[in-house]
Formats: sequence, structure tokens, C-alpha cells
Amino acid sequence: MRAVSFSFENYRNLQPGTLLPDAGVNVIAGDNAQGKTNLLEGLWLFTGGRSFRGAKDGELVRMGEDSHGAASLSLTFWAGGREQQGEIHLQGGRRRASLNGVSRRSASAMVGAFCAVVFSPDHLSLVKDGPTERRNFLDGAICQLSPAYASLLNRYQRTLQQRNALLKDIPRHRELLDTLEIWDDRLAGFGGAIMEERLRYVELLRPAAEAIYVGISREREVLGLEYQMTAAPKGREPGSCREALSRALSQKRRDDLGAGFTTAGPHRDDLLLTVNGAAARSFGSQGQQRSVVLSLKLAEAAVLEKALGEPPVVLLDDVMSELDVSRQEYLLNQMEGRQIFITCCDPSSVRLLEKGKVFTVQAGAVTQEAPL
Repeated sequence: MRAVSFSFENYRNLQPGTLLPDAGVNVIAGDNAQGKTNLLEGLWLFTGGRSFRGAKDGELVRMGEDSHGAASLSLTFWAGGREQQGEIHLQGGRRRASLNGVSRRSASAMVGAFCAVVFSPDHLSLVKDGPTERRNFLDGAICQLSPAYASLLNRYQRTLQQRNALLKDIPRHRELLDTLEIWDDRLAGFGGAIMEERLRYVELLRPAAEAIYVGISREREVLGLEYQMTAAPKGREPGSCREALSRALSQKRRDDLGAGFTTAGPHRDDLLLTVNGAAARSFGSQGQQRSVVLSLKLAEAAVLEKALGEPPVVLLDDVMSELDVSRQEYLLNQMEGRQIFITCCDPSSVRLLEKGKVFTVQAGAVTQEAPL
């Protein structure tokens, strides 16, 4: 899977233009606030997702009288053994999309046509922040592999909210205590299925992430991943996670009633990340933490590639800062077999690139540098 041609008009601060990327590595260089990240964000929209920067669609249109309050993006890409065409039109805070000339009901309906994995500085929260960020990472990655997983998450969340509401009501209405077992059974069913999916995914992710981290660190460090559960099963037989969660809910019932919320389940689990056996969150340097997140993201791409039968496009925003020269060189020259877009501010990073294309962005104008 690769982008062949990417055109943009009235998008963010970008001047109207067309990007013709290399099939391998593409470096997008320039000072801060020139529009480098806007290019990656525009490409990401073709995955059917929202802006990875958290922006609303209405904020993506370039300000100015000549924009008429509308922006358009066009992507020619190779996927599924053929060349395809995607169009996105932004106006009035809404997004319309078409694929191969056929209008889609919504932009999210394009999910699965063009696949990409993105890293941005905000993703460092995977290591730096609490368990919620790591759970969201696992759930988001699994959703790309299995769209039905999103429905499972929604059912679990609704059941969890209902159980929590009941836990708050029981102290005032003791007659409701007998109904708690019904919600425990439903929560254990949905929660056990989530735990099993996460365990399977971590087992797929671990070898790829560990191998990538060894390459990034030039074999100086070792990455570890472990899915930590508040209701760990005793084995891996089918249904063992459901049984473990059911048992934990029963054992923690008194604690839950006192707290007014559910203290065990996949909503409380975590993904432990270690470097040389020490927790990356507490003991990792800035460069190590960035390398951990990069390894997770690139491993996500590797797992997705096995499922799709072709590699997704990799978008790496501001990835070079905090990395030493050897780690930069690995990202630029050792990630073969996939199309990569990397933004950077430091011109010295560009000189490390052995083959590929270099584009510069200044005041929203995109220019391709002389071939390497």
C-alpha cells in the first residue's frame, strides 16, 4: 500500500499543490509552524479517522476570503493490487468523501481502503501518562484488525456504566442487591472477550516491537511488553478470562459497593512497558521513551501488514528529536518494504538519508528537493 499522488487545496496553511512521493522514504523538512504536520494529517484523513491532532473538521479549512470556507484533498493510492482514487471535501465543519468515484455515506466509511499508522509527539503519552492511554492504543489497533471489536467495547462500557450506577443505588435501596449478579454475569461476558482479544494482540505485537526496538537501539537495549490484568486467568483455555473476571467481581463486591464503582475488569488493565527490565514510564530517558512508542507504532504496522497482506503507510511526525544519530539513521534507512513519511526540523537528519525523496515546506509551500 502506498500513496502515489496527494493534492490539496485550501487545507490548513498549505498552498495549493501536489505531492508525488517516493515509494520508500519521504522526508518532509522545514522549520516549525510551516505546514509539515498538515501534510501528514491530510494523508491520515483518508484512513477514515479524525485528525490525529484532535482538531475538528471545521478547523482544517484554510482561513481567507479566497478559500470560500471549503477545502479539498485528493489521493491516488495503490492498494488491493490496483490504483485507487479518494476524494475528501471539507466545508461548514462537515466532511464528504468518495472512493473511486463513488460517494460514501460518511468519511468513516473509507476505513479499510487506505490504511496507515501514525506517530506524533502526542503519542508519547503512551509511555508518560496513565493506563488509559495504553488501553486506548490496544483497543484502537485491534479495531483496525477487527471492526466488530468496537461494538464489543461499546457493549462493555454500557454494561459497566449500568453496574456502576447500581453500585451507587444499592446502599440506599438494599432490595437491588439481588440484581447485581445479573450485571456481573453480563460484564464478565463482555469483559472476558475484551481481555482475550487484548492478550492475543499483545502476543502478536510483542515479537515485532521487541525486534524493532533492538534495531533502533542498535542491540544496546531490550524492550518488554506485558498485559497486566486486574483479573488474571489461571490458564489460556477458552472462557478462562470470563471465569477470572466473574470470580474477581464476586470477590471484590464489598469493595465495589464501598467505592461506588467497579474495581476489576479490562477498564482497569494496563500494558507494562520496560526497557532492560525497568519501567519505561518511570526510568526511561526521553530518547528511550520515544523509541518505545516508535517500536509500538511500527510493530502495529507489521501486525496490520500480516492481516492485510500488504504494508500500511507509516506517518512519523517530529520523530527525530530526542533520538541520537544511530537511531535516526535506522529509521531513515533500515525500514525497507514500506512507504514512510517523516517530518523533521534539523537539516542534519536529511543528510543521513541514503535513498528516497526530500520535500521542504516553507509558509505552506511544498517543494521537492533535488533527487538524492
